[in-house]
Amino acid sequence: MNDVKALFEPLQVKNKILRNRIVMPPMVVNRGVITPESCEWYSSRAKGGVGMVIVESTSVVRFGLDYNAENLRPLVDVIHHGGALAIIQLYPGMIGQPEIPVEMTIEQIEQMVSQYRIASEVCAEAGFDGVEPHGAHGYLLNQFFSPIQNKRTDKYGDTLEGFMRLALDIVKTIREIADKKDMLILYRHTPIGAGYDIEESLILAEELIKAGLDILDVSPASDSAPADNAAPFTKFGIPIIAVNEMDNVDRACEALREKRASLIAVGRGLIADPDWTNKVLEGRMDEIVECTRCNECFRDLSKGIPVGCTQWSIE
Repeated sequence: MNDVKALFEPLQVKNKILRNRIVMPPMVVNRGVITPESCEWYSSRAKGGVGMVIVESTSVVRFGLDYNAENLRPLVDVIHHGGALAIIQLYPGMIGQPEIPVEMTIEQIEQMVSQYRIASEVCAEAGFDGVEPHGAHGYLLNQFFSPIQNKRTDKYGDTLEGFMRLALDIVKTIREIADKKDMLILYRHTPIGAGYDIEESLILAEELIKAGLDILDVSPASDSAPADNAAPFTKFGIPIIAVNEMDNVDRACEALREKRASLIAVGRGLIADPDWTNKVLEGRMDEIVECTRCNECFRDLSKGIPVGCTQWSIE
């Protein structure tokens, strides 16, 4: 049987305690966020044993409008009842505004930062343990960091300091809320992207930490070895989440054992089997419903229908 001890060591981040090192990463599954179906989806993964649930990426403009503390609280409660910390990922999603850095006015950027403040206040009131700005995978915040995609010549572009500014403004703004409301700040970042490499990402990470970051979520985190692209960031001393085929237990354990990451995120593996974590803990490896990388979940996502899995039929 695999030696999985490293996966199940608790981790304390400030005054929050994760019962283990396993994270459910943010995955849009077309079930909404405040629906009964959403609560059931996230509840089952929390009960399945993960230490942290990061709710799918949600537009900041919906907070204070569609989403408020009252209608978000049931989702937070079911995650907490399952024994996991509840985090939610936030993305700009500015209705009626351009989503290309060079086309945005300073006023629109400032409005975006303000929306992050509003969203964070609502999330704190709802009882979330933290929020995670989505700065990865070529989306808008990641574009601002890219010298290829960000052609601005003002303070939000032109130099590395400029490319970092929006991410830092957002984290600083959220920090004001987090300090008052006992909430963690995560940030998701792609370590190698359009026109930048690990060296620039390390500078960004260091500045984010100075601005108040608590956990860095590196995605994708692996190249030639499990979490090898996450490993350089561990020198800063904050927890690092690594994702990329971590439902392979040996890969996950290696990432933690070699101290390339502090936390591992299991994505599609938790779609296939909500009880993946408990089964690993209990040594029931042969009972795990394994993801086969058939991409049915991605096809459902692109169709706008609730994400499913071909493997469910074998349970």
